Amino acid sequence: MRIMTICFLLFPLLFTAQTSAETDEHAIRAVMDRFMDAWNHHDAKAFAAVFAEDADFTNVRGIGASGRQKIEDFHAPVFATIFSKSHQEYTDVKTRFIRPDIAAVDVHWKMTGVIDAQGSPRPDREGLLNFVMAKNAGRWEILVMHNLDLSAQPPPPK
Repeated sequence: MRIMTICFLLFPLLFTAQTSAETDEHAIRAVMDRFMDAWNHHDAKAFAAVFAEDADFTNVRGIGASGRQKIEDFHAPVFATIFSKSHQEYTDVKTRFIRPDIAAVDVHWKMTGVIDAQGSPRPDREGLLNFVMAKNAGRWEILVMHNLDLSAQPPPPK
C-alpha cells in the first residue's frame, strides 16, 4: 500500500517533467521551422529574429557574426545573391537538454538552388547545424550557431 501511495504521488511529477520536456522540444522545433522558413523566404530580418540579441553565428567557412543585427547584416547580401533561389530543409533534429533552460541542438539539413557569383547552379548540399539554445522569458532562441557543410566529405567507411 505504501509503494502505491508513493507511486501515486510521484506520477504527476514525472508526467509534468516529461510533458515540459516534450513542450520544450516542440518549441525548439518551432524555432527550427521559423529558421528554415526565413531562409527559404530569403528574409534576413526574420532569420536573425530566432537568434538571441547577443548570439554568435559561424558559417561553413568559419566566418562569423556576433549580435542579432550583425547576423542580419551578414545574411542580407547573400540572400540577395548566391542564396536567392536556395531552399533549405531539415531532415533530423536531435536535442539534448543541458539544463531545463539550455539545450544543445543538432540539425541535419539539405539545401538546393544555390548559385555562384555568375548565377550558375551549384551542387546540392547537406550539412549539420549545431546550436546552443536558451529559454529566455519563456521563449527559446539561438545563442550560438555553427554550420558544417558535409557535402564535400568522403562517405563514411563501410
